[in-house]
Amino acid sequence: MNAVSPFVFMLIPAVISVIGGVVALLWNPSPQARSMIQHFAAGVILAALATELLPEIAREHAKPSILIISFALGSFFMFGMKLLTDYLEKKELSKQREGEPKGLALGMLVATFIDIAVDGLIIGAGFASNTETGMILALGLSVEMLFLGLALVSDRLKGWKIVAVTAVLGIEILAFAYLGNLLLSNASTMVISAVLACSAAALLYLVTEELLIEAHETEEKNYYTLVLFAGFLAFWSIQMLGVK
Repeated sequence: MNAVSPFVFMLIPAVISVIGGVVALLWNPSPQARSMIQHFAAGVILAALATELLPEIAREHAKPSILIISFALGSFFMFGMKLLTDYLEKKELSKQREGEPKGLALGMLVATFIDIAVDGLIIGAGFASNTETGMILALGLSVEMLFLGLALVSDRLKGWKIVAVTAVLGIEILAFAYLGNLLLSNASTMVISAVLACSAAALLYLVTEELLIEAHETEEKNYYTLVLFAGFLAFWSIQMLGVK
C-alpha cells in the first residue's frame, strides 16, 4: 500500500457523490424505489458499523471510560443537530404560511452538510487508525453518497442544481477525510479511539433517525426488509472477499 492509496480511496465517495447527482438528474425514483434504496443504504452503514468500526475500536484497547464518554458526546452532538434542523424546518414552514416564496430546504441542507463533514472525519479517522479500516469505511459511506442525490431532489432543488450540490458535497467529504487523517495520523490510541466512538454514534444516528425513518414514511412491501439485509450482506461480503 503506497502513500497515495489512502487519498485515492478518499476520492471514491467524492466521485460517487457527483455520480449520484447525475443519476438524480436523469431519474426521479418513485417513493417505493426511494424506500428500497434507503433500506439498502441503511444495511450497508450498519455493516460498516458492526463489522469494521466497532471491531477496530476494540482493537485499539482504549479505556472503557473514554469510549463510553466519547460515544455519549457523539450522541448528544447528533441530538443537537436534530434539534437544529427541526428548528430550521419549522422556521421555513412558518415563513411559507406567511406567504413568503419557497426557498431551498435549509434545514435539510444544513443537516446534510453536517452529516457529510462527520462522514469525512470518520473516513479520515479510519485511515489514521488502520489503512484497511479507512478503505472499508470509504467504500461503505460511498453508498450513502450515491443515495444522497436522490434524497435531496425536491421541487426546490432539482435539475443541474442537484448536480452542483452533490459536487460540493463530494468536495466536502474529500476535504474532511483528508483533514481528519492529517490531524489524527500521529494521534495517540486514546484520541483515535475517542473519535471512532463518536463516529459510531453518528453512524447509528444516520441509520435509525434518518435513513430508516424516511424509508418508513411510504407504504412498504414485506420484502423491503430483505433489502436491508442485502445491503448488510453486500458490504460484509466485500469486506471479507474484496479487501485484504
